[in-house]
Amino acid sequence: MERACIHIRGIVQGVGFRPFVHKLVREYGLCGTIRNSSSGVELELEGERNTLERMIRALPVRAPKLAVIEELEVSYSEELRGFSDFRILGSRTEALRDTLISPDICVCEDCLRELNDPRDRRFHYPFINCTNCGPRFTIIRDLPYDRAKTSMEVFPMCPECSREYHDIENRRYHAQPDCCPECGPMVFYLDRDGRRVEGDATELARTALKAGGIVAVKGLGGIHLACRVDDGEIARELRRRKQRDEKPFALMCRNTACAQALCELSEAERRVLESPQRPIVLLKKKRPGLLHISENGFVGVMLPYTPLHVLLFGDDIDALVMTSANLSDTPMMTDNDEVVRGLHGIADGFLLHNRKIQTRCDDSLCRVLDGREYFFRRSRGYVPFPIRLGRELRPVLACGAEQKASFCVSRGAYAFPSQHIGDLKNMETFESYTDQIAHFERLFDVKPRALVCDLHPDYLSTQYAEERAAAEGLPLIRVQHHHAHLAACMADNQVEERVIGLVWDGTGLGTDGTSWGAECLIGDFTGFERFASIRSLPLIGGDLATRETERVAFALLREAGLDTGRIENAALYEKMLRAGLNCPLSSGMGRLFDGVAALLGIKTRCSYEGQGAVLLEAAATEDAGVFPLAFESGPLRFDWRPMIRALVSSLDAGEDKSLLAARFMNTLVEMAAAQCREARKVSGLCTVALSGGSFQNLYIMEWLPAKLTAEGFRVLRHRRVSPNDEGLSLGQLMIGNAALKE
Repeated sequence: MERACIHIRGIVQGVGFRPFVHKLVREYGLCGTIRNSSSGVELELEGERNTLERMIRALPVRAPKLAVIEELEVSYSEELRGFSDFRILGSRTEALRDTLISPDICVCEDCLRELNDPRDRRFHYPFINCTNCGPRFTIIRDLPYDRAKTSMEVFPMCPECSREYHDIENRRYHAQPDCCPECGPMVFYLDRDGRRVEGDATELARTALKAGGIVAVKGLGGIHLACRVDDGEIARELRRRKQRDEKPFALMCRNTACAQALCELSEAERRVLESPQRPIVLLKKKRPGLLHISENGFVGVMLPYTPLHVLLFGDDIDALVMTSANLSDTPMMTDNDEVVRGLHGIADGFLLHNRKIQTRCDDSLCRVLDGREYFFRRSRGYVPFPIRLGRELRPVLACGAEQKASFCVSRGAYAFPSQHIGDLKNMETFESYTDQIAHFERLFDVKPRALVCDLHPDYLSTQYAEERAAAEGLPLIRVQHHHAHLAACMADNQVEERVIGLVWDGTGLGTDGTSWGAECLIGDFTGFERFASIRSLPLIGGDLATRETERVAFALLREAGLDTGRIENAALYEKMLRAGLNCPLSSGMGRLFDGVAALLGIKTRCSYEGQGAVLLEAAATEDAGVFPLAFESGPLRFDWRPMIRALVSSLDAGEDKSLLAARFMNTLVEMAAAQCREARKVSGLCTVALSGGSFQNLYIMEWLPAKLTAEGFRVLRHRRVSPNDEGLSLGQLMIGNAALKE
């Protein structure tokens, strides 16, 4: 007989891990104890060495589907404690917190069966959950993960729920959000003026939606505005009230069949759509239409992920618009009173509940590439699951950029990227950002030894890092924007050696003080060189050019030596250029897309970031043609002027815009391949990392990796974090750690 001391780290709390272990221990005839701690799960067992080893080997193989065992430490002793049974001990809070937290998970099949069973005591109860599903990250205040440290603390369990909670054979054993209509949160319905309406709250909301109303619906990490999909006037009214003119809405469909009626759906897309994480998946429309939802060929679709959503759809509503209930450029609302005040005049009714949202968490958004998620927004369902990096890191806080802001903290072999925060343009979003930094540092017991930020001095994230580093006497490491993108893709793929990096985005401050944007870098976590780029163009009016993209079209025509008379305000733009009035130079790939979209008449004024690029991609049909390639030296810069001349000539000759859009992107693919070939000649490197917001374009992400692979390159793309600025903080983190090591 021996005693085994087992320490298990990972997502092993709130996922039915201890009941699973109890049954496994009983199966092997062992005795001992188990308890949660701030660093995971501690297990002590006594029995014959051979039996103990077999049981331990079975642990990771048979663990619950939501459990993730990251580390399993075992030590043996001949000193026995004389266990006579198996007991679950109270949780232990340690000085060091080293456990992981489960993201929120959609309602499971077992709970759905009970939800729809009239004989079950939780029939139609919108907060039904068990150890296999339900809220996690959005209700946690602190660790260890016990009810008293969640927003369920204010709902004491009734005797029946308490019996389930303490019954090792029950799937709700130690399910912290466990509740029922007798003891749990309650849902209620308010009219447009915030007055309580008596009756079945969900049915009242369903009635309002069917009648054409706009209803605010409280979910796990925030509140949505919902309305019917099948009536364009209702969706347009929602746009008018919310002041969201053209940006696409997301849809929630009752089930996969309803989604398939609207969109094309591959097996891989179906798998991601139905996954427990329930992200929004961008799917191709089956036919033209739904323009009141999305103006391009794709629409974001998700399935119901809470019992309340399931009840809202019933069996007769197939699809609803489901868009975040936030005012322009502000964080998603979470507080009931705030929602009623903030959405007055926007929502016709409010389907709310009295469980507090502890942590704001937006819906995740992805496309499916190579059979798996390719994130545009990594949030609910995935955060706070960490990125395992394969080596120990120093504790560092990376503060991210400004658009699509996120941050990232490190501890041990893990990086913890935050959920989507939003653009740091106002104090409300900035306060949400700083609150979440404090929350992550507390949850994961991170005390940063250094702060990392972007080079740009005007970013609020940079200013936060500067002020905090000064106040706490910490080193501040400033990282060039595109270098951080490159490092993020390397870390995402657990690559540490030098690589060639193609980083394409809108803008980022370069080391020379100018605006960069379409860069070919050679580097690693310790440094980089700017090997190639594209010819800069003036942004007439600065940031205004990102919205009024005809300004970019004018600059492209003028630089290419073409007639600018086709641009409406040509005389004004010419005057501004000659005066040098707010016309900074930029090598941004995003601006090149904007300008070409404007030249082709696809979009000349944008109401949301990247709109021209999105519509240009949607307009393209497959075509093998390319425009002329030309390069300048120092660094190797793509000279887009011959391409623009050829594009305008083809446009004036009456060629189809969809073909010209494809040829434009084909030319970029050829340009990138040429730059990589030259970089390989100079460096001897054969690995290319693709990062930056422009690589959200799946036309390019289909053709460019194939082109590079055919030419003998190994291609890295993002897999676990977004290629846009939201994923950039992971790269900052790795560069900061490398700088500390030096």
